Amino acid sequence: LRELGIAQCALFGHSVGGSMALLAAAVPGNRCRAVITEAAQAFVEDLTIGGIEAARENFRNPEQFDRLKKWHGEKARWVLDAWTNSWLSPEFAAWTLEPDLPRVKCPVLALHGDQDEYGSVRFPEFICRHVSGPAEMHILSGCGHVPHRERPNEVAEIAARFIQTHFD
Repeated sequence: LRELGIAQCALFGHSVGGSMALLAAAVPGNRCRAVITEAAQAFVEDLTIGGIEAARENFRNPEQFDRLKKWHGEKARWVLDAWTNSWLSPEFAAWTLEPDLPRVKCPVLALHGDQDEYGSVRFPEFICRHVSGPAEMHILSGCGHVPHRERPNEVAEIAARFIQTHFD
C-alpha cells in the first residue's frame, strides 16, 4: 500500500480471503479503515471439515474439476490439494483467528449465509465478539458459501451501506 501511495483502504475478503483480510487488519500500522468478510472461517468446525471432504470428493468428477480450472488454470490441482490437505490435516485442527482478532480495531462487517456448507453462523458471531473495533454481522437467509454470486445485489447494498457509514 505504501509503494502504491494508498493512504487508507477497506478490505473485502471471501472465505479464507476473509480470514486473510482480518489478519491484514490485525498487523500494527496497517492502513485498513474497514474490513468486510464474507463466509470467512474463524476456526475449524465439523461443518467445515464435512464440507471440504464433500468438495474433495465432488472435484474427482472431471466436469466439476474443469469448473475449478476456470478460476485457477493449470494450478487447479495444486490449489485443490493445498486447500483440502491443509484443512483436513490433524495439525490444522486447532487453528483459530482468536489470538489475532483483538488487534483488529477498525470496523468489521461479517456477512455469512445461513446455509454455508463450509461453516456455521458461529464464524461471524466469533469474529464480531473478538475484534476490538465496532462489528456488525449480517446473516443472509437461504444463502450458501458464495453470497456475492448467490445474492450480488444484496451483498453490494449491505457492503456499500457499511462503507458509507464507517469510511470517511
